[in-house]
Amino acid sequence: MFKRFVDANSTDYAIDIFERKNNLGAGMPYSLEGANDEHITNVSGNEIPELVTSIAEWIKTVHPDTLRHFHIDPHDFNDYKVLPRLLFGQYLTSQFNLLKQKAAKAGIATHIHFNSPVTDIIDHPQRGKVAVEIAGQERFEYDHVIVCTGHNWPVHHEGKVSGYFDSPYPPSKLAFHVNHPVAIKGSSLTAIDAIRTLTRYNGSFRRNDEGLLSYHVADDSSGFKLVMHSRNGMLPAVRFHLEDSHLGKETVLSKEEVDKQREANDGFLSLDYVFEKNFKDHLIDKEPEFYARIKDMKMEAFVELMMDLRERLDPFQLLRAEYAEAEKSIKRKESVYWKEMLGVLSFAMNYPAKYFSAEDMQRLQKVLMPLISIVIAFAPQSSVEQLLALHAAGVLEMVSVGDDSHIEVNPEGGIVYHYTDENGASHADAYQTFVDAVGQPHLSFQELPYEGLLAGKTVSPARLLFQDPLQGEKALENGDEHVERDQKGNYYLKVSGISINDHFQALDEYNALNERIYVMAVPYIGGFNPDYSGLDFCEAASATIIKSILQTTVYSRVAGRL
Repeated sequence: MFKRFVDANSTDYAIDIFERKNNLGAGMPYSLEGANDEHITNVSGNEIPELVTSIAEWIKTVHPDTLRHFHIDPHDFNDYKVLPRLLFGQYLTSQFNLLKQKAAKAGIATHIHFNSPVTDIIDHPQRGKVAVEIAGQERFEYDHVIVCTGHNWPVHHEGKVSGYFDSPYPPSKLAFHVNHPVAIKGSSLTAIDAIRTLTRYNGSFRRNDEGLLSYHVADDSSGFKLVMHSRNGMLPAVRFHLEDSHLGKETVLSKEEVDKQREANDGFLSLDYVFEKNFKDHLIDKEPEFYARIKDMKMEAFVELMMDLRERLDPFQLLRAEYAEAEKSIKRKESVYWKEMLGVLSFAMNYPAKYFSAEDMQRLQKVLMPLISIVIAFAPQSSVEQLLALHAAGVLEMVSVGDDSHIEVNPEGGIVYHYTDENGASHADAYQTFVDAVGQPHLSFQELPYEGLLAGKTVSPARLLFQDPLQGEKALENGDEHVERDQKGNYYLKVSGISINDHFQALDEYNALNERIYVMAVPYIGGFNPDYSGLDFCEAASATIIKSILQTTVYSRVAGRL
């Protein structure tokens, strides 16, 4: 967002940045809040948005001691390689510093407030101002506020129940010896983060003369074992070569196309249309044989076909096969095109998702997103090697737990994992240590941490209208807690977070936009943006926000919390 203001090259505004920590740029995933030395990125330099300098250029400026610490050879480095996350965080911080220099040179007034947690935001519509409260004390007023708070991991039992971790972050809290099985909820990249830390402190990886990786448990951790619990019993797919390293950013449906489709569909954008346009159509030329196989399939049939193979194979057997496929893809610089197109589809449908009907959003959540979340996770090769080595050593296993699984917290410590297996047998497995690693949750409207916005009804809960009222009525009668009926008899699906428009402006309970408040804090807009992709999301959202601000305001004082 700051880069957008700097690139606009205007001195008609002043920018205040409030940062909770004492540095800017790295954010949670690439700082000690989200990574240790053992954690690596799942994207390479060529896949991230343009900042100031490329990673390949920046690497040449890094102190040799830092490069040695992270085992980086600057002479054997290019923008196609992944990085240790903490090193990537240093890169992002350096880019922010370069942007500050560019802003100063251009005469853009920038005021940075470190160690300044934003504790409340209060809108004053009568005066056209927004107040920002810092640490429950000072208040500053602005014409526009952009909320960029990033990740948020709510704490429920951690610190109260021994052995219970609400997330693997910061990973330093998992840096301990353990002599018993550990339960991990989830099998995504977040779960891999937990696994990389726990295995580092309870054993070691070794590579033999043939290059094969193996894992050896430490003597004082002989009982150490990791048990992943996944609703679908699947592991993420492996990172492969992308033909379009930015995943089809030009394929996002235009406003005109969205409007045209909505006009022909009772005001809704059809998920089936987006699936055809942003996925299947791209396969016609690139993978004609694959396209011929799926061209007449509806979304549900396609997902069933793709999931069937994954469900029939042992997850580690499939992981080994996909690792070999990905190695070939990277070596030959040839994409696994249908997987890449799922990434394109995910990116393309994110922004107009607010125009889906409630029925289509339910289909998206229940049918398509489980496949997308697996395929476009892009687990790095080194992480996959470690997972395979751990499984071969008998240290890592996967348990498929189904939708009815639940965690029983033991007040004395640990948990009991209740689930029904694939054969219908009930289980109640006790664990002394449990890590919730399902990833960033989509947080609810009530969890927005700014009481002023809630109390002033400046924001409203996100919800989607049922296209067929009978479907909504049926869902409500069946006790679906996510469905509600308004006074006019309309049925809505309640989704997570707050309502925003196409410009990421907050919407109130009357669906009126707020010209002063923009929200790109992804945990709080997950209902209207069901899938978001890190820096790619930030690049697209910030482009929309800067355009809106510069169109509506000539002289602004802008506050952003980056």
